[in-house]
Amino acid sequence: MSATYELHGDVAVITLNNPPVNGLGHATRSGVVEGLAKAHADATVKAVVITGAGKAFSGGADIREFNTPKASAKPDLHDVNTALDNATKPVVAAIHSVAMGGGLELALSCNYRVVAPGAQIALPEVKLGILPGAGGTQRLPRVLGVETSLNMIVSGEPAKSEALAKAAGQKLFDRVIEGDLLQGALAFAREVAAAKPLPRVRDLKTPPPASADIFETTRAALKTKARGFPAPLRCVDAVEAALNKGFDDGIEFERQQFEFLVGTNESKALRHAFFGERTASKLPDVPEDTPLRKIEKVAVIGAGTMGGGISMNFLNAGIPVTILETKQEFLDRGLGVLRKNYEAQVAKGKLKQEVLDKRLALLTSTLDYAAIADADLVIEAVYEDIAVKEQVFKKLDEVVRQGAILASNTSTLDVDKIASFTKRPQDVVGLHFFSPANVMRLLEVVRGKATAKDVMATVMNVAKKIKKVAVVSGVCDGFIGNRMLEQYTRQAGFLLEEGASPQQVDKAAEAFGFAMGPFRVGDLAGNDVGWYIRKRRYTEKPNLRYTKIGDVVCERGRFGQKTGKGWYDYEAGKREPIPSAEVQQIIEDERKARGITPRQISDEEIVGRLVFSMVNEGAKILEEGIALRASDIDMVYLTGYGFPLFRGGPMFHADTTGLAKVVALMKDYQKNPNDDTAFWEPAPLLAKLAAEGKTFN
Repeated sequence: MSATYELHGDVAVITLNNPPVNGLGHATRSGVVEGLAKAHADATVKAVVITGAGKAFSGGADIREFNTPKASAKPDLHDVNTALDNATKPVVAAIHSVAMGGGLELALSCNYRVVAPGAQIALPEVKLGILPGAGGTQRLPRVLGVETSLNMIVSGEPAKSEALAKAAGQKLFDRVIEGDLLQGALAFAREVAAAKPLPRVRDLKTPPPASADIFETTRAALKTKARGFPAPLRCVDAVEAALNKGFDDGIEFERQQFEFLVGTNESKALRHAFFGERTASKLPDVPEDTPLRKIEKVAVIGAGTMGGGISMNFLNAGIPVTILETKQEFLDRGLGVLRKNYEAQVAKGKLKQEVLDKRLALLTSTLDYAAIADADLVIEAVYEDIAVKEQVFKKLDEVVRQGAILASNTSTLDVDKIASFTKRPQDVVGLHFFSPANVMRLLEVVRGKATAKDVMATVMNVAKKIKKVAVVSGVCDGFIGNRMLEQYTRQAGFLLEEGASPQQVDKAAEAFGFAMGPFRVGDLAGNDVGWYIRKRRYTEKPNLRYTKIGDVVCERGRFGQKTGKGWYDYEAGKREPIPSAEVQQIIEDERKARGITPRQISDEEIVGRLVFSMVNEGAKILEEGIALRASDIDMVYLTGYGFPLFRGGPMFHADTTGLAKVVALMKDYQKNPNDDTAFWEPAPLLAKLAAEGKTFN
């Protein structure tokens, strides 16, 4: 039983007890309904208190039951709330710590609500592409008004209980309990034990909003902000129904909206991302109870953009950092940028000065390797050249204490080769942060063939501490993300050869949902970065074809925004891309050199070739065991590469499209003589799944 029943004199206490957050699973729901029936059958019971054990009142639905028959088994949450609505004895919700989603909906169905200070209150369903489906959109406006409720439901963000309790006219909380919540709730329950009639939220009238056009104003704002997501607009419709419809009609309208949304690809994508993020940290061969190495001191080699950003992650988590550089001028410049980043946060009100002072107090710098000898974790963030990495790791092997973890921030290079530069390959791992490292959530953890299991367990735990989504990759050129991105950028170049312009390719990608198309991204990141990698490819993989257009663009010094010209032209001090006549001439010259007559290319073909090139490479990555799961690949792209969240990642998008259709499109692309026709042969895993009617996920 996930809900306990106890008598405290003349008050029955039902305690939700389903760790870690008292999710409203089937056993918990049953326990509440049975407890209510027991209390009503006992003549000595005058009132009922419902509270939560441990660290939460209730976090809502039990995610462990998602996609199982238990999730909808009777009694469902509607049945629980109906039982509460029909109570003939006062029911008091005693809320503490967390009341979210279905947990808040349950509390709203009680006659009274008392709360401890500091509780987080939320209806976060919109973040899963749905809306509150058990009365939340109808009850919350009745107790908090339209404005506050609309903001909470549309954003899904939590609010503090004390702020809500102070809101004018609020009827969400009947009392804030300082001190022992249960004792306060019992005393309150006895106060209201004789109340007749019992107050019910469903009987309240939603107060009219101060602004008559609040719904239209909110919809207008969401058209841009919620692009690609239907749930926020449906949330607005449901809250409007709470104002304009009776309670039962409003509940029916809410249910219709919920049932529509739960079947959308967008909601499925968000739920896929939700579970994928939690699954990514699980390594089948590394037990959860694997002993962890201590990480109390971190050293970062290199004070450049990446080194500074990486350091900020650990400082933010309260972990001391020593940054090492080769020259004082490099160190001074890097530390100056790091401080400037922090000071900008203070100026914007995102960080308090005293917090900044504490973080900077954890930071030291040095030019001497001896100063980092006692570090527990060393992260190398130097130039992406294997010879430079070799020098660094040989020095680290000499100086740093045994048992320390030695990590490389390499984005493409062979981690096994880097490990071979030391006499302790078991302690070496790849930690590929994404730029800006203090902002981007993704951390690719590259597991070498010798990397110890306790090293893997430790770095995955550290990733959580610094608030990163850690995805494990095996060793290969480019790992998961950059290996797939290479195919995406190759296709972007081929599309230029065949008739598209940079602006058409970018606009098609952005219409699909990417924040920026491939050529705008190149200009932002620096086209010289890709050029450097391509020149290495020409030696290592001479049979792999690239368009020469990008090379000529770089030979002309068009490295992007930092030089004021790249695939686009830029006015001084501005970031708006302007189509470039010079680039257009470079493209036309390459077409002539290759004997290509340009053709009209549809946006649909552009998106298909960009995205499904990644999918085909992703299928190979899965076959090779570089990625553990298709969802891991999706997490890489959702958290590190700006793949549209509402599409769930490249592999999930392929599943949604239908793998048989994806294979058919690839066969069409093979007919294009100007493309890399050999590449478009579907990967064996993709072909097999398509033939069997299966999916990656």
